Amino acid sequence: MKFTDLFIKRPVLAIVVNLVILIAGLQSIRSLSVRQYPRSDIAVVSVTTSYVGANADLVRGFITTPLERVIASADGIDYMESSSAQGLSTILVHLKLNYDTNAALTQIQAKVAQVRNDLPPEAEAPVIDLQTADNQFAAMYIGFSSSDLDQNQITDYLTRVVQPKLSAVSGVQRADILGGRLPQHGG
Repeated sequence: MKFTDLFIKRPVLAIVVNLVILIAGLQSIRSLSVRQYPRSDIAVVSVTTSYVGANADLVRGFITTPLERVIASADGIDYMESSSAQGLSTILVHLKLNYDTNAALTQIQAKVAQVRNDLPPEAEAPVIDLQTADNQFAAMYIGFSSSDLDQNQITDYLTRVVQPKLSAVSGVQRADILGGRLPQHGG
């Protein structure tokens, strides 16, 4: 008599043994830890400020340096990068791995608000944007075309009507226009 003959003679025992193996497998899958690809949140907060007409040295002195000084005191920052160009200041704040992005964003917004009145009045308000690994790509792309409107008229309609409505939808972080055609102005 072979070992397998026992399961042929007693099919209920075979079913019970299979169920025990299945339950043990499900329990072990739930308790397994993921080691090769752990969940990690790597986030970057960008602070962009426009100062039209100012050269790079003025932008660095009057915008980038004061903003860097106050942002550096926020919690959860791994390191910062900044660049000052003609009329534009960009500060990239790299957060520590798995740091709470909402807490960091709130702190950085508060720090920027502290120094906003010290910035030149001609400078636009700093734009703060959170970039995480999962929002580098759009959740949805919508294409627009028309047989009645030119491409620059479509862009104008999207900018004035569609973009504000999409931005106002709950849960939408940002609505950008990609490939817009602006009208040419003669000089």
